[in-house]
Parts: sequence; structure tokens; C-alpha cells
Amino acid sequence: MAENCLSEMRTKLIKISNAHKKVSDFGCTTNPISYSKIRLLQRFVVSLHTDCMKEMEIEELYSLFKQHPCVTTDSRTCPEGSIFFALKGASFDGNAFAAGALERGCAYAVVDDAQYVPEGDTRYILVDDSLHILQRLASHHRKALRLPVIQVTGTNGKTTTKELIASVLSRKYKVWYTQGNLNNHIGVPLTLLQMNAGHEMAVIETGANHPGEIKQLSEIVDADYGLITNVGVGHIEGFGSFEGVVRTKGELYDYLRRKGGTVFLHKDNPHLVPMAEGMKTVRYGAPGDEGTAVEGEALDCTPCLRFRWREQGGTWHEVQSRLIGDYNLSNLLAAVTVGRTFDVPNEDISAALAEYTPGNNRSQWRETAHNRLIIDTYNANATSMGAALENLCRLKADKKMVILGDMKELGSVSEAEHRRIVDFLIQAKLDRVWLVGPCFRETDAPFRMFDNVEQVIETLRTEMPESYTILIKGSHSTRLYLLPEYL
Repeated sequence: MAENCLSEMRTKLIKISNAHKKVSDFGCTTNPISYSKIRLLQRFVVSLHTDCMKEMEIEELYSLFKQHPCVTTDSRTCPEGSIFFALKGASFDGNAFAAGALERGCAYAVVDDAQYVPEGDTRYILVDDSLHILQRLASHHRKALRLPVIQVTGTNGKTTTKELIASVLSRKYKVWYTQGNLNNHIGVPLTLLQMNAGHEMAVIETGANHPGEIKQLSEIVDADYGLITNVGVGHIEGFGSFEGVVRTKGELYDYLRRKGGTVFLHKDNPHLVPMAEGMKTVRYGAPGDEGTAVEGEALDCTPCLRFRWREQGGTWHEVQSRLIGDYNLSNLLAAVTVGRTFDVPNEDISAALAEYTPGNNRSQWRETAHNRLIIDTYNANATSMGAALENLCRLKADKKMVILGDMKELGSVSEAEHRRIVDFLIQAKLDRVWLVGPCFRETDAPFRMFDNVEQVIETLRTEMPESYTILIKGSHSTRLYLLPEYL
């Protein structure tokens, strides 16, 4: 019945889309239908189509997915036999690229605009909202696999923590985890749809810059375990306030509370502990408190963090990590805690953490012919910037320098937070301070100012610092990631 219904409506939609033909089916026998009426009728038939597809959409689409277990949203990347989902953005409409995706190898195209569906071509699957169907398909697939899922979010450190957890768990299990930072409303379903029956666990990263986003992603992920790394002053422009950040990150806890899931809780974080009140928790943090599953402490940071950990009352295990900054201690302890919860042997946990090498310009240490660099240019907010500066001040080095870029998306607190960083720099008395971007320039700070990264690069051609330990940090859009090759 669904196939007959779809076939009939595809035929009607093709007729409607042709504004230069008579469309007697809809009572118009002499005059061409106006564009506005065409769109109205299209929406009407799509509504009918949606009703007819209620049973078919996910179950039958999932059946197709099991035969073609690869999806793409990019018509330039179309693996043979994959399913193309036509998504829309501010400046593009994926429906317009569906035909090209099929030509390049896709087996099916999921579209949500009837005018792009050729009559009789059963490779097109017309739905009311392609993105919504992508998310529903991902949720359906996650539930069908029935494997344990850990969801990670937080203002800072979520990507690093996710990768540390995956590294530890991979010592014992076949683990699928978010690649890079595909952590939004599109990246999360794409990540889930790459899981398969060969995986035993999944670690899914979720990010947000507006209220409600973690709630939506949590419903898609349907995690059994959750971890919030921290809450800090980031994306205030979207959240409205720090309290908005706390509420949004806490949406993960809200979902787990309803489901009866478990929280991996950093017991020393004053914002997270009250949010997890009454929940099933596995706690980690500094030594000394009863009920802590894993405790640990930093031993050294010259420049990479050396720390030790143990299960409460157990034997200490020492690890030399490749991560810069003692602010990464909580991320490392989180990975230890998850590992021990799932019975990964102690030696394997320590080995995984010692071997983990950060990438993508996050907490990376590099020695060049001229300087020693701390590269942390993937992103920046007020909390992570402060932590990075405090770490630099604690490092033992003869000459210290910072090249800092603007912190974006801070909204109403932007001026105050940039001023706070400048005040810290004045007190820190570092050897050289270079600030990049209009937000820092507006502070009238008594430091070297640059409008953009190009000005910095031009200056470095004639003023190369020598034998400095240099922290490079700023929001991704400041493009300070271009600087290491010049230093």
C-alpha cells in the first residue's frame, strides 16, 4: 500500500511542479497554475505523503540502510551504493544536488522537495524533512545495535576526553567514537550511522552553542552513560549567560536521570556536583574523599603532564602523558574512571594514556629550530584561555611569550573577559605579549597589537623570536594555527 501511495503522489507532484501544463487532477483545466499555488499544492501533497509514509519511513528506510550501510550528505563524496541525504544550509539546498549524487554512485537519495523527484525514479525517497529523517534513522540504528554508549559534552576538553576514553577502552573492546569534532545535529547522526555490529562500545561527543541542543542530541544518542567535562564561559553569545551554559550542558544529566543512566562525575567541580544530585554516579578527582572511584594528582608539568592515579585505597600508577597543562588532569582521570568501570586492566589504561598524542592543534608541544611552542589554536574561550595562561606561568622557562587571538562568541561578556585576560597578562610580567584581533585592541592594553594573523606573519619575517617558550592560543576564526611554521 505504501508503494502505491508513494507512486501516485510522485506522479501528482511531478504534474504540480510543471507550471506550464494543465493540471486537471487538481481542478485546473485551462490556465497555468501560479507559482504560489504550485508550492501550496506541493506542501499539501507532501503532507499526504508524510501520513502515508509514517510506517514506511524509518522501518523501510532502515531496511534499505542495512543493505546500503553508508550515508553521505556531500554530493562530492558518494561511495558506491551509499544513501545521499539532501540537507539544506544558509547558502545551499542539497535537493539540487541529489541527481548528481546518484550519478556519482549513490544508490538512493533522500530529498524533501518534490520538484527534484523525476517521475518514476524509485531511487528518490521523498520525506517531509531530510535532516529530521537522518536523525531518526540514526536513533533507530543506535537502538537496534544495543551496545553501551557513553556521551561526552562540556565547555572545554570534550574532544580530548572523548579520545582519551576511546584510547583506553580500545585496549579491551572494539570501540566506535566520534571522529574529529563531528558533534552537532548533523555530525552526531552521521557518527551513529557508522556504528556496526562489530562494535562493542561507542563514545559519542556532543557540542552546543544554543539552549536545547544537548537535549536534542541526547535524545538521538540515547546514552547509557554520560560525562560533562566542565562548564565554563564559552558561547555566551548563544547561551545568553553562564547560567545558560550550565542549564544546556545539564540537559545530558536530565536525559540520563529520566533513563536511569550513570554519570561519570568530576567530584571537585562545584557546578557539576549539585547538578548530579540523586543520580547514579561514578566519581573521580583529587585524593581524600570517601566514595571516590578513582583519585589522582599531578606530579610534574615540564612541559607535559606527569600524574599518578589509583582506585581509592589501591596502588598508585604513574603516567607520563603527552598532554600540555595540569588542566588536562581531570580529562585523564575521567578516562581512567571509564576504563576501570568497564574492567580495562590497570596496565592497559596507563599505557593508553601514555601513548595518546594530541592532534588538531589542541594542547600540542612542538620544538622548532627557534622556539618551543605550545599550540592550542583550535579554539578559545575565557575559561580555557585562563587555564592555558596559568599553566604557562607555572612552566620553568627562561623566556616566555604569548601570541593570543580574540575569544569569539562571548556576547555581552566579551569586553569584560578580554579585559580580564589583559589584567592577568599585566600581572604575569611575561617577556613578550602579542595580541591579535579587534576585541583585544579595544582593551587598549599596553602590549603589541595586531589586527589579524597576516600582520603577525609579516612581522615574524623580520622579528623572529629566538629561544622562547611561546603559547599560541585563540579562537579558530583568528587562524593563529598558521603561525607555527613561521616560529
